[in-house]
Amino acid sequence: MFQSASKTWRHRASFTILLTSLGLTQITAFSTSPTSQLRPSPLLAIQTLASSSKTLTSAASSSSSSSSALTMSSTDTESWAKLQSAASATAVGAALDAESDARKNGTGAPFVQNKLRLFGSEERPKLTLYRDHAGWCPYCQKTMLLIEEKQIPINIELVPMRSYGDKPQSFLQMVPSGLLPALLVETSDGRKQVITESQVIMELLDQWHPVEDGFRQMMPNESDAKGMQRYNELARLERELFSWWCTLIFRPESRGAGGFFGKMMGSEDTGMSVAMQGFLDCLSKVDDALASTSGPWFFDFADYPTMIDFIFVSHVERMLASCAFWKGLNLRSEKYRRQFPGLNAWLDAFEKRECYLAFKSDYYTHVKDIPPQYGPGYDGGFDNDRIEHQKSITGRDGKSWTLPLDFDDALQPLYRGPPLPLCVLKAAGIVGDNGIVGGEGTSYEKADPVKMAEASRNMAGWKLAGNGQNVSVFFLCGWCFVRNIDHSTNV
Repeated sequence: MFQSASKTWRHRASFTILLTSLGLTQITAFSTSPTSQLRPSPLLAIQTLASSSKTLTSAASSSSSSSSALTMSSTDTESWAKLQSAASATAVGAALDAESDARKNGTGAPFVQNKLRLFGSEERPKLTLYRDHAGWCPYCQKTMLLIEEKQIPINIELVPMRSYGDKPQSFLQMVPSGLLPALLVETSDGRKQVITESQVIMELLDQWHPVEDGFRQMMPNESDAKGMQRYNELARLERELFSWWCTLIFRPESRGAGGFFGKMMGSEDTGMSVAMQGFLDCLSKVDDALASTSGPWFFDFADYPTMIDFIFVSHVERMLASCAFWKGLNLRSEKYRRQFPGLNAWLDAFEKRECYLAFKSDYYTHVKDIPPQYGPGYDGGFDNDRIEHQKSITGRDGKSWTLPLDFDDALQPLYRGPPLPLCVLKAAGIVGDNGIVGGEGTSYEKADPVKMAEASRNMAGWKLAGNGQNVSVFFLCGWCFVRNIDHSTNV
């Protein structure tokens, strides 16, 4: 959906809704589009939307009258526009409408499909970032995190990645290689220049928006020799971790130095492959670097994430999903939270930040978007855990995608940060664990589950009603596909 509620909702695939506007009296299941921008905790809405064949969503609040603003008969054929109007009549819907309008004007919260970011600037930005449409590119993600945290006014154009669409000819004329991200710079004399490579773009954006002009510091001062040395060492460590990840995930695993020959060489049989051991050893270095600072980030000069944090996090996010799915390695489990406390505190801190949640994807999305970009992943690692995680992520465990859904997800906990857009949490009066209504920088593990479910229902109704035409087309395509299968089996 939007901003902090960006994408994980979609991965719960096969959620059930009432297609009331089509005049259907039964509940119909369908899978969400891989490019719809939804996120984790509205999975609560999935459960509630399907709870009755006579209800599209529940009442806007417990204090409303017994007649819900969004309740309609399953035989009602009201238009999507009328459903959308009803959804907007709720407090949550009104907040989402206001947020949508703000985004169009370049203000509002971070969102994966924003086209303009002003951050209080009254001038038209002379910078335009071209990034991927679906929010799958890790290099575009880290660039957007820098822009959001540093609050750089910028235009944004969305371009498909090669793995899921053809790039517009106008973009290829400008960037023949098709590389994303790309930065178009307009100079004061009207000239235009295109810059590619995420690291180059990020460093230039940082240089062009210095602390002296009121922007956040993202790098150690050039006069800080130790700070720059640490930055360069961490950048090399990130490349080392990336290399071990590629070796672990995208190549068949070989057995570690155990057994007879291992004993002759003085090595113990750990039961791990060389790639697994190398990856975990490298993660230990990352954990040590994070544990060496007083806060959760790689540097102490700021109480917010800086350049090197963004460089790490976009690929670490993909490591979490791929390691769980192909290797049975759940780095966010209690076992690995104890083994890598610095790493997990760093991830916890990111998951409480609105701009990170706006671009964060779920495990299902990543295990589907990684192979087209990097190649197929190989099964291996810890077999029992791998099979369990694969079933959970793909819904084959008989519960993770089966209604009614659990309130939370054991593999991908939803409440370590804001589980819904802040505007929704505020409109619904949901209090974070820090005692603030709809606040950022806190978990929501102790929040009222009834209010959370109610807010999710209303957000789901608003989103679905506003996307009604596409819902209808998607359903009809699926219906025709099933009909064709049925006919072919009867030939």
